[in-house]
Amino acid sequence: MTMEERQGQKADLKSMSFDELAAFTASIGEKPYRTGQLFDWMHCHLAGSFDEMTSLSKALRAKLKEEASLQSAEPVQVLTSAKDGTKKYLFRLGDGSVIESVMMPYHHGNTVCISSQVGCAMGCRFCASTIGGKVRDLSAGEMLEQVYRIQALSGERVGGVVVMGTGEPLDNYDALVRFIRLITDSRGLNLSGRSITVSTCGIVPGIRALAGENLPVTLALSLHAPTQEKRERLMPIARKYDLQSVLDACRDYFETTGRRVTFEYALVEGENDSAADAAALARLAGPMGAHVNLIPVNPVKERNYRRPDRSHVEAFKNNLAKQGINATIRREMGADISGACGQLRRGYLDRDRQDPLRPEETEETI
Repeated sequence: MTMEERQGQKADLKSMSFDELAAFTASIGEKPYRTGQLFDWMHCHLAGSFDEMTSLSKALRAKLKEEASLQSAEPVQVLTSAKDGTKKYLFRLGDGSVIESVMMPYHHGNTVCISSQVGCAMGCRFCASTIGGKVRDLSAGEMLEQVYRIQALSGERVGGVVVMGTGEPLDNYDALVRFIRLITDSRGLNLSGRSITVSTCGIVPGIRALAGENLPVTLALSLHAPTQEKRERLMPIARKYDLQSVLDACRDYFETTGRRVTFEYALVEGENDSAADAAALARLAGPMGAHVNLIPVNPVKERNYRRPDRSHVEAFKNNLAKQGINATIRREMGADISGACGQLRRGYLDRDRQDPLRPEETEETI
């Protein structure tokens, strides 16, 4: 079902570019200056409803309610980590779907990790996001709304965005690109494209298309294994897009954009964490100068995969360093609040099936 069908054919204003919004404003008989007002309310003041747009007349607000929709995300649950201040948000969308987002505080500012789909179709064996499959794509407005609502709820500026939550961004390509163009628009939140990272499990046509968009965003490849055989075991998408074709696309992305590619590598005990795996990974990362981000896998109750102990993770990193590879171990944030992708949503849906009439959940610190 398309977004228009879900919204009863109403115009999705938050997903519109400035020019598209101007055309809509003219179509309902309003003067051109209303376009700037609407855009400002949505993308600067982060209005969650038409009623918040107090500089508009009551008559115009009523007309907008009749003709258009304004994507909103209602916080169902907010968890705050007692360890590092990470906040995890479970949002309910207009059709009742639930998604999760995370705000991670760093010394250089706040980064928000957002979802691009409700559920995920990629089937990665170690990830909670894919359990239950993909429900639908998010609109650009729904992607923006995660960032906007977190900034409004927290009262803190968002300085970076990673499209690395639930879903495969390049499987929702048009909405992704629209989202990036809107959040970097100088008339709106005006986020730098260089502070945006898009993560993909390796959708080759999407990587090549994104390289041609003239967007200075960072590409992060969810690599997770240094050989085709091992990658197929962990990531079913590898059967469609083989490792060499994915690496070729990443190399082209780097050469076209000048933006260094990051390899995300989830370390799974006994699967991809040997010295031989480190050597093979170094042979892949070295020629394109890729940065390697090591992620000790988050345990998921529905899976049997385990994370290596810390000393083993450090040894893997050191093996890469000896071969000239720039590697970091991802700082574990929000581990005490179901920080891994999909865990909070999965738990919520499980509880909802058991007790659909339970009261709304509130913010808590764990």
